[in-house]
Amino acid sequence: MNAQKMIKPLYVVAALYDAVLGVAFIVGGKSLFDCLEIPVPNHLGYIQFSAALLLVFALMYAAIACDPVKNRNLIPYGILLKISYCSVVLFHWINPENQGVELQNWWKGFCVADGVFLILFFCAWRSLGKSAGEEA
Repeated sequence: MNAQKMIKPLYVVAALYDAVLGVAFIVGGKSLFDCLEIPVPNHLGYIQFSAALLLVFALMYAAIACDPVKNRNLIPYGILLKISYCSVVLFHWINPENQGVELQNWWKGFCVADGVFLILFFCAWRSLGKSAGEEA
């Protein structure tokens, strides 16, 4: 299958992934943290703001899914989001003594998923650039 035919479904999945996580953490942030046995930050606003940002990015991914060529310029922002999350989690994963608390496996799982998205987003961005005749 042509790589460009996979770009729309990729961004639909990315939009749904971030939207579901965003809504889950906005609506049930404290409950999710309690259920997953993750220490809750001292204020729910930290969770809610991060979750709201996921919803913003979900909307961006949906826009990319609607017209990947026209919205190729948005893809680097998604790449940067994934780099940001993965770099923070990897730092704490590799350096558990940094905070004196081991990083929970849930964050590691999200990091792996976001790492996969990161690679696929970069491939999509390059593929769309090549199709538009740009130098990659």
